[in-house]
Amino acid sequence: MKKIIFIAAISFFIIGITNSQTKAQTTPPTLQALAPAAPWSESQLIEPAALSAELKNPGTNAPLIYNIGAVEDIKGAKHIGAVSKAENLEKFKNAVAALPKNTIIIIYCGCCPFTKCPNIRPAFLELKKEGFTNIKVLNLPTNLKSDWIAKGYPLESK
Repeated sequence: MKKIIFIAAISFFIIGITNSQTKAQTTPPTLQALAPAAPWSESQLIEPAALSAELKNPGTNAPLIYNIGAVEDIKGAKHIGAVSKAENLEKFKNAVAALPKNTIIIIYCGCCPFTKCPNIRPAFLELKKEGFTNIKVLNLPTNLKSDWIAKGYPLESK
């Protein structure tokens, strides 16, 4: 009798492991689950339409805009280049080093969706580390071409 109970317990154990492994292998993870959590809050995102309107009617407290990717420059942006490269991250650090910590700084890349972007997080985290308190990320969920250029928002004249 003990032998039958032992075999039954082992069988249930094996079935349990097999079912959990099957589920784990066949349930596709969502892209959201794979993406690292954004270090910025919703309030730190600025929508393209809002920035475009601000560029057309600049106020007294105009933001500094940094292109920290390898895409076209929007109107008024300072081109840094992809900060995923150490030399460009250093260039970015030097560009903001002397600024007051409450300066409005908008960063954008737009090379790809936020979930894959190698540039937005390092730039944002660097600004936070340096003590900047008014950081904004241009909300380009797809890319610069789709979320800015295709909508006719202003680019830097060449």
